[in-house]
Order: sequence, then structure tokens, then C-alpha cells
Amino acid sequence: MKKSIMTRIAVLAVGFVMVCSVAVMAADTGKVNINTASLEELTALNGIGKTYAERIIEFRKVNGPFQKPEDILKIKGIGDKTLEANKNRIIISQD
Repeated sequence: MKKSIMTRIAVLAVGFVMVCSVAVMAADTGKVNINTASLEELTALNGIGKTYAERIIEFRKVNGPFQKPEDILKIKGIGDKTLEANKNRIIISQD
């Protein structure tokens, strides 16, 4: 009986880990519109934490929408490595 319960718990645990992994991978491959993304969406980008996400949002408020993905380099602390890590994920739309 104990072995059966332990087996069920193990199967559930493995299933949970698999579901979480798929969710994380999906978030990592999604496109992010830096003109409309929320703080949470921006932090899904590689190398963009809360502080940089806040800077992106503030930049949009003060300067208007980004015109091209490379404009993210105008954000203090964001450099070529971060742009390169996200070049296939950053999109620009005025919507």
C-alpha cells in the first residue's frame, strides 16, 4: 500500500515538474513587444530584471514608443549582449 502511494506521489511530482518546465520554455520563446509589454512580460526577456523593465516602461512614457528593437540600447544598463540575447524575441508595434 505504501509503495503504491509513493509511486503516485512520484508520478504527480514528475508531472508537475514537466508542466512547469513547458510553461517556462514557452515564456522564453515568446515575442515581447517592448512598446506595450507589462513589467512582467519585459522581465521574461533574457537579462531584463525588474529594474530594467521599469526603465523601459519609463522610457516609453517620457519618449514615446520605440521605433526599432535596437532602441532598447537607449536604456541605461542595457547593452549589446542583452540585445543579442533577445534579438529574435523583441518586436516593435505601435498598438
